[in-house]
Amino acid sequence: MHKKLYFQFAGSCFLLLFVFLGYLVKFYPTWLVSFDETLTRIIRSGYPFWTPFFLWVTKFANPTTIILLFLAVLAVLVINKYYAEALWLSIGTIGIAGLFNPLIKLVFLRERPTLEHLVTESSFSFPSGHSTGSMVFYGTLLFLVPVFFKQPFWQWGLRILLGLLIGCIGISRIYVGVHFPSDVLGGFCVGLSWLLLTYPYYLQKRFVWRFTRKQL
Repeated sequence: MHKKLYFQFAGSCFLLLFVFLGYLVKFYPTWLVSFDETLTRIIRSGYPFWTPFFLWVTKFANPTTIILLFLAVLAVLVINKYYAEALWLSIGTIGIAGLFNPLIKLVFLRERPTLEHLVTESSFSFPSGHSTGSMVFYGTLLFLVPVFFKQPFWQWGLRILLGLLIGCIGISRIYVGVHFPSDVLGGFCVGLSWLLLTYPYYLQKRFVWRFTRKQL
């Protein structure tokens, strides 16, 4: 019960942070200029040395990549009868990353940075779709690592790798010039709020389904 409250409190905090950021983007965008310019300057200070790396890592959150990985993981989960895990992953990836994020962009209508774009993007900027998608998809996998690996060494190793991948994807969107840091932060907040608010319900559903299956 206490863990559920902790997750819900943390998820609510990230949701409120997203609402606050969205309010600034919509009505007081100049308030974010210093924050965005400072972080962008720091992240792009390694240009062009880091260009090959960030062009590579940003592809891990491209829609095609996420779709293919999602289908592969979903197939493994369904075949092994991890239905609660499959449902949680599907709702997040399809509903939040695939539908909600593109639609919420139309509320803010934020134009992308005027920096040179190293990749082609045509949609609006806030919140970052790659950041939301990576947080939702790879973040869900981070929580589901114990389903696939029982040894603590592999569990923590994979969690660290997934966490680093999510962070690098967010940084890559700033480096390649298609997002402001506040876009990335907004996308991460959307993904984190979803994960933390729904994780306790996934655990509850998993317990019920596995208990029912054992009874049958």
